[in-house]
Amino acid sequence: MAKLDGKRILACCANGAGSSLMMENAIKKVMKKYDIKPAELRHCPVSEGKSSARNYDVVFCAKPFAKTFEGCEQNGTVLLPLKNVMSDKEIEAALKEANLLD
Repeated sequence: MAKLDGKRILACCANGAGSSLMMENAIKKVMKKYDIKPAELRHCPVSEGKSSARNYDVVFCAKPFAKTFEGCEQNGTVLLPLKNVMSDKEIEAALKEANLLD
């Protein structure tokens, strides 16, 4: 079983519409490549993600928003800030670096 199967994944951007949706689609591409079936994968604005991040196993965001999520890792959430939120290659690399891909 893949390490991310059954996990809850959140993608956050400034407004929760454009770039977080594209980030979610890039994450889906990586999930499909590795045949991973997360329990949940959704996108939202940073303002919502800030309060709900602790309820997710993995949170992706743009690097400038990483400080917004300080403290969520104390609850076991893995925070993965990205330079290019639309890059499935960067998402894949971040997951590998966090030891979340086999």
